[in-house]
Amino acid sequence: MRPFDPRVLTVAPAARRPVLLLAVVGVLQGAATIGTAFALAALVVAVVGDAGLVAPAGWLAGLLVVRAALGWAAERTAARAGVEVTAALRSALLRRWLTVPAEQRPDPDRGATLAAQGVAAVEPYAARFLPALVAGAVVPVLAVAALVLVDWVSALVVILTLPLLPLFAALIGAATRDETDRRWAALSALAGHFVDVMRGLPTLAGYGRAGRQVEVVAEVSRQHRRATMRTLRLAFMSSAALELLASISVAIVAVTVGLRLTHGTVTLQTGLLAILLAPEAYWPIRRVGAEFHNAADGAEAVATVLEELATGPDAPVRGPSPRADSLLTDELGVALEGVSYSYPGASDHVLRDVSLTTGPGLTVVTGPSGGGKSTLLELVAGLRTPTAGTVVSGPAHLVTQRPFLPAGTLRDALRLGTDASDDALWEALRAVGLEGFVAGLPHALGTRLGDDGVGLSAGQRSRVAIARATLSVAPVLLVDEPTAHLDEASSARVHDLLRDLADRRTVVVVTHRPELVRLADRHVVVAGTGAEVHG
Repeated sequence: MRPFDPRVLTVAPAARRPVLLLAVVGVLQGAATIGTAFALAALVVAVVGDAGLVAPAGWLAGLLVVRAALGWAAERTAARAGVEVTAALRSALLRRWLTVPAEQRPDPDRGATLAAQGVAAVEPYAARFLPALVAGAVVPVLAVAALVLVDWVSALVVILTLPLLPLFAALIGAATRDETDRRWAALSALAGHFVDVMRGLPTLAGYGRAGRQVEVVAEVSRQHRRATMRTLRLAFMSSAALELLASISVAIVAVTVGLRLTHGTVTLQTGLLAILLAPEAYWPIRRVGAEFHNAADGAEAVATVLEELATGPDAPVRGPSPRADSLLTDELGVALEGVSYSYPGASDHVLRDVSLTTGPGLTVVTGPSGGGKSTLLELVAGLRTPTAGTVVSGPAHLVTQRPFLPAGTLRDALRLGTDASDDALWEALRAVGLEGFVAGLPHALGTRLGDDGVGLSAGQRSRVAIARATLSVAPVLLVDEPTAHLDEASSARVHDLLRDLADRRTVVVVTHRPELVRLADRHVVVAGTGAEVHG
């Protein structure tokens, strides 16, 4: 975890301008504060010396207005910078995961935690910490330079004591890093376990084990709470230590100024300026320490995101294959030669030495559960990279057992990946037998769906996904258990549709239905250790 990684601005170029503007505003705020100290000292001296008050009072009022305007600009720009950096990092992360095979993506639970809570924690990092870091590097130099011009003795005291603040901040920051790592691990564990429990809740309830998970979630929550409290205690200790050091340093300056004022070796204006300028040399560094604790989660998330983005995708496994190359020429076929695959971290292969060549027509894949049928489709679709062997396929459209439907209207769900007209959408719905159902909805195609198709049954979600597949222009259509949630009549309709699509495309379907096997041009039996082709 680094306080600042310049790769953030490379990954999120849209954030460069607001972050730079925040830094400039922070420096201007420091300069305005130093100017305010001069104006205030001049006003006090004018009051004591019974001199004209209009000029110093005018300068002071003007500088206070400038500081207020800069504060408003800083708040507005900070909000914009935080949102833009967060959106840019999340977008880059999701683009990265969408362009690499499944083996190079993080576990779903860890990925969800990083893309949601993790990236959200970057907002205070970008909006507060980075500007404070720039101000902490520039404003103390300006304050010390002003002190040198005003009172070199006070400047010497500040120069000798100022390095203590970043030294102690670095020492405490190292401990903060370790605590943040532990808290991040606890948060990931809590999020992952909670997602697993929610997914398996129906099964747990069916076997009477749901109550046990309450205790497990409570224990993981306690671990996260303890890690959070340790981090908070450390943050308070850090703030107290920096405040104590700064207070002692400013007190030394005040004492030396007071003694010299008593002996008449320094003027009132010079003494006031020294006392007013000294805190401004320490305050930006104290703010960096405080904002670092607020943004520690964001710094950890930034490091993790940049590590994810820095990992380049592995090259796909390809080899010489005249038969595969001929199929790839017209983009209508699928060819696998000597393909083996094992999941990351697993020692056994789910598929071993599978060879298969198929062109336009209906190819049905059957086999025992867990034999690698769904994995075979994901390999053909390019979602996974084979451990060994060659996979070549034209552009493919995959319909999984649980197809994705975005939150939005039914029209949006059908048009995902296409720009089909409403007439084409109705034709696709008619082909899967959903035209009457959708027409009876209050808003028809404009009916809004919840996340993951909430509002539709499992069978309706499956048929919407198949209707969407008919609108795709991909020459290869891959379908995994399309009729698992359908009755006999609906299943027969989908089978006929797949048979019709196979007249002009390469259609590969995983199924347990013997009715669909009888309609197939080719029947492939996958049993993990190979593929047996019939027909």
